[in-house]
Amino acid sequence: QVRLVESGGGLVQAGGSLRLSCAASGRTFSSYAMGWFRQAPGKEREFVAAVHWSGGRTYYADSVKGRFTISRDNAKVTVYLQMNSLKPEDTAVYYCAAGRLPGTSPNNYDYWGQGTQVTVSS
Repeated sequence: QVRLVESGGGLVQAGGSLRLSCAASGRTFSSYAMGWFRQAPGKEREFVAAVHWSGGRTYYADSVKGRFTISRDNAKVTVYLQMNSLKPEDTAVYYCAAGRLPGTSPNNYDYWGQGTQVTVSS
């Protein structure tokens, strides 16, 4: 069992930055791939980024490539999402998730956090 708690969301102006954190509980954290997804009102949950359990391989949605960076610290059982050059269309609730393999589908992930709101003003 893995419990995930996101933090770091908030209100930021376009062009600004935020860093999201996802703290995990459970001794098996280091064996899980971690992903970030987001969901805007009226839209489906969409993939943002994922990182292999080792941290050595990362994956990004085209819409965030070059602006967002996912990383993990297995010693701190935490995964991060550094978001730079934010745009109003990045506004959404951001969720972290844990699964056995990294992937772009929510179905790849077994555990989810409660989400943190990110709002980017124009």
